[in-house]
Amino acid sequence: MMDDVTTLGFISVLPPLIAIVLAFWTRDTILSLAIACIVGIFLAGEGLLGFPDLMKEALGNEDFSWIFLLEIFIGILIALFQRTGSIQSFADVVSRRQFSRNRIGITTWFMGLFVFFSDYFSPVFVGSTMRKVTDKVKISREKLAYICDSTSAPVSVIVPITGWAVFISGLLIGLGPIQNEADALAVFTKAIPFNFYAVLSVLMVGLIASGIIKDFGPMKKAEERALKEGKLIRDNSTPLISKELTSIEPYFKDRLLSIAWNFFLPVLLIIIIAVGTYIGLGSAKTMEAFLAAVIFLGIVMRFQGIPVKDIMDTAMNGIKGIMPAIMILVFAYTINLLSEKMGTANYLIQVTESWLNPGLLPAITFILAGLIAFSTGTSWGTFGIMIPIAVPLAIGFAGGDINTVVLATIAAVAGGGVFGDHCSPLSDTTILSSTGAAVDHIDHVRTQIPYSLLMGTVGVGIYLILGLLV
Repeated sequence: MMDDVTTLGFISVLPPLIAIVLAFWTRDTILSLAIACIVGIFLAGEGLLGFPDLMKEALGNEDFSWIFLLEIFIGILIALFQRTGSIQSFADVVSRRQFSRNRIGITTWFMGLFVFFSDYFSPVFVGSTMRKVTDKVKISREKLAYICDSTSAPVSVIVPITGWAVFISGLLIGLGPIQNEADALAVFTKAIPFNFYAVLSVLMVGLIASGIIKDFGPMKKAEERALKEGKLIRDNSTPLISKELTSIEPYFKDRLLSIAWNFFLPVLLIIIIAVGTYIGLGSAKTMEAFLAAVIFLGIVMRFQGIPVKDIMDTAMNGIKGIMPAIMILVFAYTINLLSEKMGTANYLIQVTESWLNPGLLPAITFILAGLIAFSTGTSWGTFGIMIPIAVPLAIGFAGGDINTVVLATIAAVAGGGVFGDHCSPLSDTTILSSTGAAVDHIDHVRTQIPYSLLMGTVGVGIYLILGLLV
């Protein structure tokens, strides 16, 4: 039934809306997503048996398999890092330099900027690596998750040599005068300065981390709790990494293993494979890079005297520890497919397309892209929906040329997708940021939203001013 429906109208917005409202109310993301999926199935006219069918379709594809395996390998690698004591050793090295809270925050920000090539690798790597360091100076886990999240997708979308740039550029080919890959990448690069949300978000993180801009809203309360009470996470919260992973102790209690072999080399291997495959193949093989690092570290641990059984038990604990995040991803992918079938994005476009004109186009495009990404939890899906609609419209307004309105509209789609992602508990990168920081997922979203809304509002304001000037 749903396959033949362009949109079910306002009903199509209800499942993601129910999921988000319940998630904030109950603070149980998995339960909220499951309820929203079941309600959505009935609203779409399917019986209860439509739920397992929907899940099979949502999860039985290459996209989910990729991120599922990525999460598994991330969980195993973090567990092996902890079993070798390498994360503790890294934290000790940084702690001996006696950096201040602000200096540690800036260091975390720089690490996020450095790992620009993958929005999936960045938040998990930075979060798991810096967590013990930020814990020692009483930076709340919510603050750590915010730094991780706002230096992942916002950085990836404004660097012209990432998978994000390739994907968006690919969508531009054939639109107006954009005829090939070279034209598309050139236009994308010219649009980067107009991606106000992404640029401002990255700068905002640095200013917040350095203390130049003081925390406000729920983040201020979280920071005060961490500083005054020493509670890095809220009482009764549920971190996205379970105790099977966070409670792993180093195998050798009386000596530290080489941090070079057990930490820096595996990380370097991930970077070399991811960047190398991007340069050589045009696509960063992030999942394969993590698999290689897991195999490499497992062999190193065996040569260092750690039994095979212990390595395997540690790997299994890593898988168990990452399961809360995987379960959220399972239901997020399911509700995303449900929204697609119910025509959520089509409905949002229908109710806003009559407002569009050259002056308002970038601002309305940003808001609409943000709403779609917020409702569906996917930036790339938003790009795929909005670019074929908004960019040809902008090119038409420009008389077939690539002018400021066209560049601003492309940037508005890119920035709006990231903005909606940052505000949505359904977003995979937001889930990974909560995972890396080992914080309650809704606590991360709740504390990050005021910062995202501020930058989003400023971005819309700039687009409106720009629309008046062109």
